[in-house]
Amino acid sequence: MDLGPIRENIDRIDRELVSLLNERLKLAAEIGKVKRSQGGQIYVAEREDAVLRKVTGQNQGPIKQEALKAIYREIMSAAIALEKPLLIAYLGPEASNTHAAAMKKFGASVDYHAMAGIGDIFTAVEKGETDYAVIPIENSTEGSVRETLDSFVESDLKIVAQIYAEITHALIGHGPLEQITKVYSKDQALAQCRHWLQRHLPHAQLIDAPSTSRAVQIAQAEPGAAAVAGELAAQHYGVPVLVKNIQDKADNTTRFFVLGRQASGPVGGGKDITSFLVSLGDEAAAHSGALLKMLMPLAERGINLSKIESRPSKKRPWDYYFFIDVTGHYEDANMKAALAELRKFCPMVKWLGSYPAIS
Repeated sequence: MDLGPIRENIDRIDRELVSLLNERLKLAAEIGKVKRSQGGQIYVAEREDAVLRKVTGQNQGPIKQEALKAIYREIMSAAIALEKPLLIAYLGPEASNTHAAAMKKFGASVDYHAMAGIGDIFTAVEKGETDYAVIPIENSTEGSVRETLDSFVESDLKIVAQIYAEITHALIGHGPLEQITKVYSKDQALAQCRHWLQRHLPHAQLIDAPSTSRAVQIAQAEPGAAAVAGELAAQHYGVPVLVKNIQDKADNTTRFFVLGRQASGPVGGGKDITSFLVSLGDEAAAHSGALLKMLMPLAERGINLSKIESRPSKKRPWDYYFFIDVTGHYEDANMKAALAELRKFCPMVKWLGSYPAIS
């Protein structure tokens, strides 16, 4: 079979694609000028969501939906870079799971800034040192990231988007296994591999590190040390992978938030998630049904509760905050009515942000 005509057709399509992409980016640059003149946001989560839903709805194959989304995210990344250079903070160093999640969301055309701690990340966005940030919020195996939840209590930042990323861990170091006496990683990563480590390295000391990528840096320099991290970190820092896929559960997934200074607008149609923080205060101590009372204004208006989690307020013993995720947007009439009722008996009802649900 002569491949020449097929390749000529591919070359023709490539020329058309390049021309159309540049035409699209020129239009995006014009939109950027309007946004800047009006003080609008460059990254608009609800618009990104609408574009991805539209193009995947038009897809008839054979390209898979996730591949199409990845392509369009890079196109939008290039468009954003033309509108305004963006700087995205993430929990680093480079090649951490949060770095990978940030790149999945924002693409290769924006700039990234690694930071050592979640508190530092909140501060950087609050002060305008970075435009947005990506932080881990919860893992399907080990639950919520406590430092992230606690940071929302004092911060005025808004959650503008979310990312779900499948997390695979590897044992990284200079081995062999019987000579490894210490294993470094983020506490969540160590917990996600607890059973594997107990079976295969029962003699090793497990040591918390600020991040998985920092753990790889330590393992690179310290004899007898290994790290639990992603293979991307092993490649980035040039440290051998000793064992792949050591996470205890195959479907290990982490949810990340994108933080910004301005809230996202509504997607509509039940495709938004709203997060808020509630304190019951003295109501909880005085009434055994206080938690049910808190949920009733939502249930009575058909607002679906998708998550609730308590954290100590640290202000006084047995006083808790409740972190709540519900379907809908803050601007929805039923949401405003429910929150207004909550504020009648809750000392704190704090809106953390509304953002597109994962399609």
